[in-house]
Amino acid sequence: MSPTGAGVLAAVALVAVLAVTHVPLGDYMARVFGSERHLRVERAVYRLVRVDPDADQRWGVYAVSVLAFSAVCVLFLYGLERLQGVLPWSLGLHGVTPALAWNTAASFVTNTNWQNYSGESTMGHLVQMAGLAVQNFVSAAVGLAVAIALVRGFARSRTDRLGNFWVDVVRGCVRILLPLSVLAAIVLMASGVIDNLAGPHTVHTLAGATQAIPGGPVTSQEAIKELGTNGGGFFNANSAHPFENPTPFTNWFEVVLLLLIPFALPRTFGRLVGDKRQGWAILAVMAVIFLGSLAATTAFEVHHSGPALQAAGAAMEGKEVRFGVPQSALFATATTNTSTGAVDSMHDSFTPLGGGTVLTNMMLGEITPGGVGSGLYGILVIAVVTVFVAGLMVGRTPEYLGKKIRSREVKFAALYILATPAVALVGTAVAMSVPAARAAMLNSGPHGLSEVLYAFTSAANNNGSAFAGLSANTSFYNVALGLAMLAGRFLPMLFVLGLAGSLARQAPVPATAGTLPTHKPLYAGMLAGVIVVVVALTYFPALALGPLAEGLTR
Repeated sequence: MSPTGAGVLAAVALVAVLAVTHVPLGDYMARVFGSERHLRVERAVYRLVRVDPDADQRWGVYAVSVLAFSAVCVLFLYGLERLQGVLPWSLGLHGVTPALAWNTAASFVTNTNWQNYSGESTMGHLVQMAGLAVQNFVSAAVGLAVAIALVRGFARSRTDRLGNFWVDVVRGCVRILLPLSVLAAIVLMASGVIDNLAGPHTVHTLAGATQAIPGGPVTSQEAIKELGTNGGGFFNANSAHPFENPTPFTNWFEVVLLLLIPFALPRTFGRLVGDKRQGWAILAVMAVIFLGSLAATTAFEVHHSGPALQAAGAAMEGKEVRFGVPQSALFATATTNTSTGAVDSMHDSFTPLGGGTVLTNMMLGEITPGGVGSGLYGILVIAVVTVFVAGLMVGRTPEYLGKKIRSREVKFAALYILATPAVALVGTAVAMSVPAARAAMLNSGPHGLSEVLYAFTSAANNNGSAFAGLSANTSFYNVALGLAMLAGRFLPMLFVLGLAGSLARQAPVPATAGTLPTHKPLYAGMLAGVIVVVVALTYFPALALGPLAEGLTR
């Protein structure tokens, strides 16, 4: 079968699997977060951390819990990295340097998983398992908890309570992420992904030289890396490494894991608000934009421009021959449309317009379908703005799911929309004005700007993938990108929780003849339009100076 035919088959199979799992997984997650029963293991965790699982929290308390928990996680992971040299299973590696340890701690706690290091030569097994892999679970669960809190804001009325953060995080880990990760790990291990506690093996090559072949607990981290839309690779090559992603099947399966929960969450939303049609509308917008992005990326990579690529017959630079162009484009589309840093090819080697497309995917806010939890709450914020715009067009007070969208709700939504672009663009501007930051650029001109813009967009959107041409393991980038990750993660969360609290306090408004139906194609089309227009107005000048300028000169 040709690479194009294999790519089409992979995309069709992906859509089929997601369609089959959408309803049962979405309904299951709705039951998990709607249940009042606590499992025995969950009660043990609540006793350990000394919290009352039956206490309902106001949005401010919920937000403080998110920040406090995440701050402790940053400190714990930072300390674990710095003390690595005296810990078991260190493989003889020393403690991580302060700036890099800070960047990595901020990265994994924010679900970004940006990596300025080579995993096999920097992190021992204990840090990988007890530090990085644990954060893969809990950071995804935090995003899921915030999304559920926002959904409760729509579903509840005349209250200032959004649920219990500690209960939501524990349930997300124990009942959703852990079971699915175990099943995924079994499939990956059976498909050839390695999992052991061995150190590097020294082997002799045919040329008579020696080479160290690394080992480690890869499968267990690979499963949650993809399922939790984290992306941090055990090895420097990430999912391009044959120990993490050995075959075309595992490549496809990892894409399934990336999209499984984000594409099921609209169903959870519909169930919890009591109107499944609302979930279908959100899902339709996610799917249309995702498929459009996939078509564009694939087209730019297959119909490549430039004499070198045309002479070679394919844009294969930076891509694995095991996967080819179409499946590399599929993985890149999935990882940048979710908040995932996993890569099976080097995005820096994509064609200018192909690289511009995956960069635009992140600029959309990673809401199509987005990361675990973050994609759902992101698109719901845009849905609120869309209703407000529609209300302005017809001269009515906008309503969404029986809640009036007043100035207070619009302010929270506007702050959410502005926060991430501000972090990305200001960070890029600062980097371009600092000599030490410019010195880390391996390319000049539009492509060099694209590398820096990609880095800060990836950090601010908590994605984690990179244009590899930027030497980011410097003091400036370690500190600056760490700050961008924290601001890009927690500022939007605060605005989301504030919006949820404001919505929860309202009394429901009955639908009238003038109410805009938010479950029909007209509204879905408006929502897609607002997503694209907001991105175009915010990022287009930067894109015009980077990937568009480079692409038009080829």
